Amino acid sequence: MIVKTISRLITAAALSLLFIQTALAEMITVTDIAGRKVEVNAPIQRAVLGEGRQIYIIAALDRENPAKRIVGWRKDLIEADPATYQAYLAKFPAFGDIPAFAGLEQSLIDIETTIAQKPDVVFLNLETQQAVEEANYVEKLGALGIPVIYVDFRHDPEHNTEPSIRLFGKLFDQEARAEEFITFRAAEIARVTDKLAETNPARPKVFIDRAAGFYEDCCHSFGDGNFGAMVEMAGGDNIAKDLIPGTFGQINAEQVLVSSPDHVIVTSAEWDAYVPGGKWVPVGPGADAQLVEKKLEYYPARSAYLGIAAQKTHAFHAVWHQFYNSPYQFVAIQQMAKWFHPDLFADLDPDETFRQLHDRFLPIDYQPGYFASLDAAK
Repeated sequence: MIVKTISRLITAAALSLLFIQTALAEMITVTDIAGRKVEVNAPIQRAVLGEGRQIYIIAALDRENPAKRIVGWRKDLIEADPATYQAYLAKFPAFGDIPAFAGLEQSLIDIETTIAQKPDVVFLNLETQQAVEEANYVEKLGALGIPVIYVDFRHDPEHNTEPSIRLFGKLFDQEARAEEFITFRAAEIARVTDKLAETNPARPKVFIDRAAGFYEDCCHSFGDGNFGAMVEMAGGDNIAKDLIPGTFGQINAEQVLVSSPDHVIVTSAEWDAYVPGGKWVPVGPGADAQLVEKKLEYYPARSAYLGIAAQKTHAFHAVWHQFYNSPYQFVAIQQMAKWFHPDLFADLDPDETFRQLHDRFLPIDYQPGYFASLDAAK
């Protein structure tokens, strides 16, 4: 009898909470990153993430329990960033119960899983827009009262990161916290860009080896966006910026050899889920420094780098690939600035910056391991 009474009280409390949340919600209109005006019942309580790595910003806004409003997501966080996923799972076991669907960045969401979860909103990456429109998913979901919101931390992060953060802040009823994060991010970028503007140092030539170890062929890189833009903001000269139209692309090895970059930066991560035993460099939270250096040592021997300036000085670096798809890009900008201009930025500590970000905004502890360089003395 006592057990039944307690059960009824819990059920009643849960229904009351749901009623309160529904009563407090109101229909608002927001403009997403695709420029679409979308009506959403906010603050949202149930979200499907078209990309699991959107947790990077959600956790900064919903620090007490970032799992509570996620009712479905893509498997990319689990597969592309397993260490971060395990850190969140250890603190919030509910992450293990979230329905997950497969697919790469530009692929469609699992619409059946999405509909079954009855979300208040579906967050999709901007680059999925064409595929989503061709499949009429916006109309199909809209007919069921499920709005779609496009955000972007990858395609044009230089312009779309701040408005994407504001969108999440608005819909999660965390606008003040979103602005605090944006202010912190802007100030940390300015520590680099302001000093570069004052001193105007010579810019070393840089080649970004994009998703190193994920691809076997050469030479995938970035044009004038994403990591390519980060290189420029950090005081480097991205050799691919005039060779690759747009953000992502590929150049041939001869172009790298002719350009003879002073630095080569491989973006990589622990990708055993995608390329078992591959040549990826497992930088990321809690990375094994000895293993990272051992795997990074392969890259100076690639045919595209034989005889270039970076090979002669052993100026090869690895950076966590997920900086290209998160609001944490400013940490990578700081680290690249130290690689390019070590004397100018001797007092800059990107690890400490990332630690402060975790301490102020995230619910998990900071674990170093996001960067590595070969020993120049070797």
